[in-house]
Amino acid sequence: MFQHHLLLIYRNFKRYKSSFLINLFGLSAGLCCALMIYLWVTDELKMDKFHAYNSRLFQVMENEKTSIGISTGDGTAGLLAESFVKEMPEVAVAVTTSPTYWLEESKVYTRNGRPIKAAGKFAGKDFFKVFSYPLISGNIDQALKGNNNIVISEELAKKLFHTTDVVGKEMAWINSELKGENHVLISGVFKNAPDNSSDHFDFLVTTEILFKASYYLKWGNRGPNTFVVLKDGADPEQFGAKIKGYMAGKGHPYRELFIRPYADGYLYGKYENGVMTGGRIDYVRLFSLIAVFILVIACINFMNLSTAKASRRMKEVGIKKVMGASRKSLILQYLSESLMLTFLALFLALLGVELFLPQFNLITDKHLSLNFNGNMVLTLLGIILFTGLLSGSYPALYLSGFNPAAALKGKLASTMSELWTRRGLVVFQFTLSVILMVSVFVIYKQIEYVQTKSPGFKKDNVLYFETEGRLKGNVNAFLSEVKKVPGVLNAAGMDRNLLGDLSSTTGDFNWEGRNPKELVKFQKGSIGCGLVETLGMTMAAGRSFSDQYGSDSSKILINEAGIKITGLKNPVGKVFGLWGKDYQIIGVLKDFNFESLHTEVKPMFFRFEPDNLTRIMIKIKAGTEKQTVADLQKFYKSFNPGFVMDYKFLDQDFQAQYVSENRVAVLSRYFSALAVIISCLGLFGLAAFTAERRIKEIGIRKVLGASELNIVMILSKDFTRPVIAAIVIALPLSYIMTKYWLNTFAYRIELQIWYFVAAGLLALLISWLTVAIQSIKAANVDPIKCLKTE
Repeated sequence: MFQHHLLLIYRNFKRYKSSFLINLFGLSAGLCCALMIYLWVTDELKMDKFHAYNSRLFQVMENEKTSIGISTGDGTAGLLAESFVKEMPEVAVAVTTSPTYWLEESKVYTRNGRPIKAAGKFAGKDFFKVFSYPLISGNIDQALKGNNNIVISEELAKKLFHTTDVVGKEMAWINSELKGENHVLISGVFKNAPDNSSDHFDFLVTTEILFKASYYLKWGNRGPNTFVVLKDGADPEQFGAKIKGYMAGKGHPYRELFIRPYADGYLYGKYENGVMTGGRIDYVRLFSLIAVFILVIACINFMNLSTAKASRRMKEVGIKKVMGASRKSLILQYLSESLMLTFLALFLALLGVELFLPQFNLITDKHLSLNFNGNMVLTLLGIILFTGLLSGSYPALYLSGFNPAAALKGKLASTMSELWTRRGLVVFQFTLSVILMVSVFVIYKQIEYVQTKSPGFKKDNVLYFETEGRLKGNVNAFLSEVKKVPGVLNAAGMDRNLLGDLSSTTGDFNWEGRNPKELVKFQKGSIGCGLVETLGMTMAAGRSFSDQYGSDSSKILINEAGIKITGLKNPVGKVFGLWGKDYQIIGVLKDFNFESLHTEVKPMFFRFEPDNLTRIMIKIKAGTEKQTVADLQKFYKSFNPGFVMDYKFLDQDFQAQYVSENRVAVLSRYFSALAVIISCLGLFGLAAFTAERRIKEIGIRKVLGASELNIVMILSKDFTRPVIAAIVIALPLSYIMTKYWLNTFAYRIELQIWYFVAAGLLALLISWLTVAIQSIKAANVDPIKCLKTE
């Protein structure tokens, strides 16, 4: 039986090469895309699920009620983990860590070695009991005890010592946020984090170092992260309800705790007014939907082409029925053909995946590969069954339903239901294609908008680097000298990265007319003279910090969002109380985006702290970047011997905020183009069969004087109507979908009518060109050949 079906497929291929190849290419392309998206989606869904206690591992989160709504964050009190272990019987083990970005820009070195970049974390002593980063060497109970211990990754061990046998050896680490060098002994080596870990770090040091600062021993702090493993059998919902008011008992009634599964943090990281509203899961859903769209479009091609060429197989069906074949056996035959074609298409799709996966990995920043394990084999079998049965079901039912007498006479006429079904499938197919086309237009315009919209400061030609070595204690001297380097327009310092790194505070604020019952939250930063000018920020009122006015240590700059929340009128000169000290507002900054355009500008202030600057920012003259950077490196080497100027450009940080959106834009462009191509292939095949079935009509019309243009218009009309119907259906649906996506940005484009008109006209033009190729070919047929049998 199997050989019989193979023989039938081979004969069909020889007899109907064009339709066979169209079906095969369409299915292969659709399956190739679906498989690559499947690999990406499964990789996203398994992120952070490798930990042994994954089902019981939770991160403690905070909701804070402020005057402008509920603010959600992962920063918690440093004492929380230890208190939970003592006070909560549901907790098996808990640990405090620092956010990765705290020590992300660290450097490590051996006694005679050169400093190299390394990302670190502060971690409590039970870190390796909570998270599954196996130790190659060292004791999990002792590795993170003691201020002088450090645990490093096997990769870092090989970089520093060219071996992993390093326990007991000396090394040092430095970070611009901390003063001085930290000389430590290696107490353990852990395996490199797997690819499905969202948290990557090179070394761990004990939180005992962190808790030397009294601030972290107070319940008012909110810097570190807290993770808990619940005991087996403990109810997470009950535990979450139990800890909700925990901070109120510590004197902070505005702060409510809740727990989130640790593995959910990667995909569900976005909160609005205390409610989880999405995150990367939105992109997982988007591309899953695109995969289904493309696969369905390819299946519709198969259905339409198979039913369209039914007239060619009428006699085959009639003979088989006369010979005793039941409808059931015919259905099984045609479904078998569909499944075998799908199997062949899948084989070609797998070759396509192997070919295109390296480029796909570059775009997505993944390390995906085809791994034929049990799950993958089952998935492939499922794809064959789903695709084969979906694409072959309607043709099988349609072909097997022919009346044998009519079929043998070859006089089977198309019914209205058949025509409407085929047109309906074309409508559905192009509806999906137009939705994808509109989405691409909107995504690209929004990405263009966020990349070109002024963030409120001049980000171009600004480089920055962290202070280290001799530079740490001589920032002002360095700034004074570096301005003399040719090509340097200005230079200034601040205490942290400008973009996405300003810390928040709910400090003891006070100003005239403040409601003491409202909790107010500000972002804060410390800067020196000249930063506002270096970054081209605009003053809405007052002045910036300057040496010309003596010491500005008791002065403060506030942005417009901050003034709005205070309600102060004519704020310049007013007193702003902070942490029990009075500051004078000397200037109001126009709002600038220090976070991505996904979020609105938050209230913030700058304090003048010239002795607390850990970042140097330098404005370079446009067109002189290469030479100026070379001169800066030379000057830096002379000023700070033994260290390299490890710099970044501010505009690169700005672009990095939209990496995910850029990937979506690139991938959606490729996938939507493929969807349109597959749809047009189907339309091309349908047009060919339609022209073939109407060949005698065409001959008669030409004999009666119809021009080639008339013939083309007549044949094109049958396909123009379904495409127009698809456009009418797709446009409102695409409006709803793109509007939903745009709402994830606080600053976004307005949906313009031309996005939808352009997509509709493009789809119509592509369909016309596709059909016109076959129509012109049919219109040029000699009418004598068309009518020679009549």
